[in-house]
Amino acid sequence: MHSSNLLIFAMKKSLRLATLLIAISFLSFTLISYSPIDPVQAYVGADMMRVGPEQRDKIAEYWGLDKSPLQQFTHWGTAVISGDLGTSMIFRRPVIDVIKEKFLASLALMMIAWILSGILGFTLGVIAGMKEGTWVDRAIKWYCLTLASTPTFWLGLLLLIIFAMGLGWFPIGLGVPAGVLAEHVTMGDRIQHLVLPALTLSILGVANVALHTRQKLIEVLSSEYVLFARARGEKGFVLFWRHGFRNIALPAVTLQFSAFSELFGGAVLAEQVFSYPGLGQTTVQAGLRGDVPLLLGIVIFSALFVFTGNLIADLIYQIVDPRIREGESSL
Repeated sequence: MHSSNLLIFAMKKSLRLATLLIAISFLSFTLISYSPIDPVQAYVGADMMRVGPEQRDKIAEYWGLDKSPLQQFTHWGTAVISGDLGTSMIFRRPVIDVIKEKFLASLALMMIAWILSGILGFTLGVIAGMKEGTWVDRAIKWYCLTLASTPTFWLGLLLLIIFAMGLGWFPIGLGVPAGVLAEHVTMGDRIQHLVLPALTLSILGVANVALHTRQKLIEVLSSEYVLFARARGEKGFVLFWRHGFRNIALPAVTLQFSAFSELFGGAVLAEQVFSYPGLGQTTVQAGLRGDVPLLLGIVIFSALFVFTGNLIADLIYQIVDPRIREGESSL
């Protein structure tokens, strides 16, 4: 019974992923086709005045830009099915290689921010829930609601002005010190350049987890079995650990995994503010310079990234919470 349920679950998720990728690819390609950016002009750059009509046509033919949008999409889709995402017009390298290189740079940034925001958000949510109605609760709610309406680029610029330009504690931008050879860059240098972008993303990621955890904890603490535990003399941390933690940890973890989409979107803006050489900044470059293969490759990869986060959240529910497993609720 469990194996059949797992097979059905996998088939549903695979079908949903395939549908999602097809829809996103088609929509993204349509939007790019109607973009005012001329890919040939963006490809040539400042030398556009020196390029004649014949050279321009040859460039368009080389990259397949002389065909109709439908023919371009069909050719690209056929190549993707065979595992070829094409060649980047900016980097002159296979798209898959560019994504691997840039994603590794972004992975450290996003994972540090993801872990910090989860821990800090859960902690603040617990404190607010345990101190419901007090000034501590009101302060945390105000803090979270303020963060929820704060743009990523604004907070990044604020941290940049205060800690980089004002206090000089951290570098202004980039992923490594400027003018230093790769073999001379230390781990300390990389961490120092990583602090402000990661701090920007982690601060902004706190709000959802904190507010959700607070509300769930308040509901748990007002339940009958907790009131009975209070009557027996349990209170404070012991009460929370015995009756509250297990009931709020799973929703918090699931919400955190579901926040992969927000994490990726925030990384795009944070990397742009701090000139961090990751996948987010590469996305902006691909869009502004009309690099269609690279942009579509990043779209597919980001969709897989977000889908993976949601899938992990679903699997956690399936494994940890037996109440939602099919067939067990009727036992």
